[in-house]
This record gives sequence, structure tokens and C-alpha cells, in this order.
Amino acid sequence: MAIEGRQDKGGSNRIRLGMVGGGEGAFIGAVHRLAARMDDQYDFVAGALSATPARAKRSAKALGLSSDRAYTDFEVMAAREAARADGIEAVAIVTPNHMHAPIARAFLDAGIHVICDKPLTVTLKEALDIKKRARKHRRILAVTYNYTGYPMVRHARQMVQEGALGKLRVVQVEYPQDWLTERLEATGQKQAAWRSDPRQSGAGGAIGDIGTHAYDLATFVSGLQLEALAADLSSFVPGRKLDDNANILLRFRGGARGMLWASQVSPGNENNLKLRVYGEKGGLEWHQEHPNQLRWSPFGEPTRIISRGTGAANAAAARLTRVPPGHPEGYLEGFANIYSEVAAAIRAARQRRRADPAVTFPTVDDGARGVAFIEAAVKSSRRNAAWVKLAKT
Repeated sequence: MAIEGRQDKGGSNRIRLGMVGGGEGAFIGAVHRLAARMDDQYDFVAGALSATPARAKRSAKALGLSSDRAYTDFEVMAAREAARADGIEAVAIVTPNHMHAPIARAFLDAGIHVICDKPLTVTLKEALDIKKRARKHRRILAVTYNYTGYPMVRHARQMVQEGALGKLRVVQVEYPQDWLTERLEATGQKQAAWRSDPRQSGAGGAIGDIGTHAYDLATFVSGLQLEALAADLSSFVPGRKLDDNANILLRFRGGARGMLWASQVSPGNENNLKLRVYGEKGGLEWHQEHPNQLRWSPFGEPTRIISRGTGAANAAAARLTRVPPGHPEGYLEGFANIYSEVAAAIRAARQRRRADPAVTFPTVDDGARGVAFIEAAVKSSRRNAAWVKLAKT
């Protein structure tokens, strides 16, 4: 069934984009704007860029938004943009986690597509409500698990789908960082402060901030569905209210097993996301800090290095590759690939047709599963790492 789309009365093939959050002093908002612009798929035309009115207005002016589309209230923005003939078609939500649900509700109810930073919400109840609204209003809701946009991640996924690894047995994923090794939140550093505050971040610290990225990457590439987990979450830094390290055992449907490690207190690690997938016929390994190469080890044969942009890359990787071999593509390009995939889906919605089947991005379903993963991990850790089944989403 096709998704109904708002008509593009401006006649442009680009998507009219708004943003909530992401004003001065923010990190991820600028990343989203760069990603949206990279492939010339969007026009950034409206925003409620801060919860502080003066800051929202300054941020909008600095980014070149017209004064009549510089909002200080996201609910007002949703209503007014929905009423405009040239109103936004999609909104990017780049606020702290606790605001994701109310903002998504407002824009979905106004008939506007949503691109939301992860995690989708802070509770599974909220996530399921957002999923229900997206279905009711027939609107796209994408979650920016941006690592799924890397070409060699797509290559690995296609190899698994084509059976190159055979029946999967083991999935290992890790995402260590070191930026919270000391109590940075006590210094007033904005990014550390809200991520360490359960009122804004939710029940998960490292598990919600980067552990959910690791979980989504593992399931995206493997295609496996997580059945149960046993989690040991730790808060090593004295005074920290949320976890800063997570060790988790995974049981997938069909019998495969896995392990996930997420840490923000591991000196020497910047954004050292790694994925390993092993099946009866061979294994794959991908490192985010060296994203343009994939290690492929067929059982009984020498390991091979597959490079992005070469003839060895498959169709799934090639369609997301921009530049020739030897010119690195990474974090921003992966983010941009998610935005461009969503743009293709929105253009299809305009015409009330399905997007090309090759168009892939994390949806509201992935977002809800990510929140279920966080809740199960927190519950398991509180029960001394007991096995907990994931809630149905």
C-alpha cells in the first residue's frame, strides 16, 4: 500500500525540511543539516531551534531562515507549517531524548514526515504510540541510525542476504569511547550533561547513546531478530547517574548467539565501533574508524579485503558510493545516505507510490525495537544480569 504524501506545491524536486533543536551550541543539529544538504535533496526552510526563545531566534537568523519561519515553539511550528502551501514536508528532531516523543506526535498529527535522532523515545510505551500515529497518518518516520548508511555495511548486509556466510552462528559488536572517562558532566559540558541526566536521556546512559547504535547495526547486517539478552550495566565514574559501560550477551531467534559491548570510559577509544558476523561458510568484519574496507574470510580460504568504490563492491554498496577508491567516505556521508534514502521515499509518497525496493533506512519499527532493547538491558541489569526477553513491538 502506498503512503499518501503532501503535494509539492512549490514545484521543487527537493524536500522542504524543518528542524526542532540543533541551535547554537548543539552538535548533532549541524550534522543533520550537512547530511541533508550533501546530495542536494532538501531545502532547509523552517526551525524551532532551541527551547530558549532568544537562542532560537539567534540560531535561525544565523542559519538564514526567514523571520516568519523562525519559531520558538514546536507545536506552533507544526500547526503553521501544516497550514502553509509551501510548508515543510519533513522535520528533523535533534533534541535531547525526552523531547523526541512530544515533538514527533505534534508533527505526525500535522501530516508531516519525521526524521528523528536515536533513540526514538525514552520509553517503549511512547515508542509504540509514535509507531501507531505514523501508521494512522500514513507518514514516514525514519530514525538516524546513521551507520547503516555506510556503503560497506550495505555490502555486508547483501552478502548475508545472499547466503554467502551460510547459516549465521555468532554476531559480535562493540562500540567503545573514552570521552566520559572523567565526570565531564560536572563541568557544565552540554553534551555530557544531558546524556548523563535520566530526566533527559531516559533510563539508559551509554546503552542508550551508543549501545543502541551497536544493536541496530548488528541486526541490520545480520537480519537476525533479538529474542533475549543478559546485561551487566555499570556506572564506573563516581556520582554518575546512568551507565557508562555495558556488557551484554545476546540470543537471537533461530539459534545464533552474540555479544555487545558499549563503553564511554575506555581510554584510547574514540568511536571504535566494530562488527563481526560469523556463519557456517565464513565471517565478515567491519570497523567504523576504517569504514571503506570490509574483511571477508571464507572458511578454509585466505581472508580478503573488499574496498569501497572498487569492482569488488556489490550493488548495495555501489549505489551509495560517491567518490572513487582511495577518497575516504565516512560519518557525514553515511548520515547523508540515510537522508537521501528518506528523500527518495518522500518523493514516492508525493506520487502515492512505493519507493524503489533498494531504498533502505531505519524506520519507526527499528526505532521501537531499539527502545525495547534499552528497556530489556536496564531490566536485566537490575536483576543481576538475568535473561530478559525483548518486549514485542
